[in-house]
Amino acid sequence: MRINIILLLVLLFFGSCKKNSEPENYHQGNLTILTDESFESVTQALADGYMINYPDAKLKVQVKKEDFGFMDLLKNKAQIIVMSRELSAKEIAEFERVVDLKYRPDKFAADAVVFVVPKNSVKESISMDEIKNGLLSDDKPFIFDGTNSSNLNFVAQKMNKKPSELKFSIINSNRNIIKELSRYPNKIGVIALNSISRPYSKDADSLRSLIKILPITEKGKIFLPDSNNLRTMQYPFTRVLYFLTSEGNFGMANGFIRFSCTHLGQMIVEKEGLQKYNLYRREVQMR
Repeated sequence: MRINIILLLVLLFFGSCKKNSEPENYHQGNLTILTDESFESVTQALADGYMINYPDAKLKVQVKKEDFGFMDLLKNKAQIIVMSRELSAKEIAEFERVVDLKYRPDKFAADAVVFVVPKNSVKESISMDEIKNGLLSDDKPFIFDGTNSSNLNFVAQKMNKKPSELKFSIINSNRNIIKELSRYPNKIGVIALNSISRPYSKDADSLRSLIKILPITEKGKIFLPDSNNLRTMQYPFTRVLYFLTSEGNFGMANGFIRFSCTHLGQMIVEKEGLQKYNLYRREVQMR
C-alpha cells in the first residue's frame, strides 16, 4: 500500500511539470526586466540586490512605457515586466490565451502618484474635485510624463476614464517635469513617488529640493503619501506594483520575483522609500 502511494506521488509530480527539456536555472544567465520610468529606481535596486546574491545572474533593467511593456510581453519580446494599473478582463483573457498561464500578478510594493508644485508656490493642497475638474479642463493644468505611461494610466483608471478622455500637458519623464516645473507656475506636475522617494540618495534629494508634494483633501480629510497612508491605502492615489511574467518554469524571471517578495527583497523596497507589500513579523525574545 505504501509503495502504491509513493508511486502515485511520483507520477503526480512529474505529470504536473511542464514539458521542457531545458534545466530550470534561476541563478545563472541573462534577464531583461521591462519597467516604466516611474518604477525604474525600485526595479533597479531589486535587480542589483539579486545580482549581489547570485553573481552569475546578469539582470538588465530596460525603461519602456507601461502599455508598450505589456504589448512586448504578449508578443514574446519580454519575459517579465513591472505594472501598476489593473488589467481589463479582455487584457487578462488575452494574456492567458497568448502566454498559456493563469494571470497571477506578483505584488511587491506600494507606490503612489503624487501632485507637485515648485517649492515657492503658494499652493498648499489639492482636492479630489480640483483633480477631476482639472483633467477635463481646456486649461490643462496638469503635466504628465507622456501618453501610455503608468502615471497617466493609473490616474485615468482612478477617475473611471480612458486616458484619451483626459486633458493634460506633457513633459517627457518624471525628472524633467520636476526640473522644468518652475517655468510653468500655474501648472501641477503629476509624478511617481518612487522618482523622489529614496531617502539617502543625493540625486533624489536634489529633485525633492525643487518641489513640494500637495496633500490631497477629500471629505474634510487630508492625505499625504506617507508610509502609513500607503500601507492602509488611504492616500487616494496609492498603487500596488506587481510583476507579470511569461515564464512557465522556475527560471530567472520567477527567481527574481521570488527574491523581490522575500524579506530581503522587501527590505530593499523599504529602503527605496516605498511601502513593502509583504509584511514580515519581527519577534524578539526577552531573557
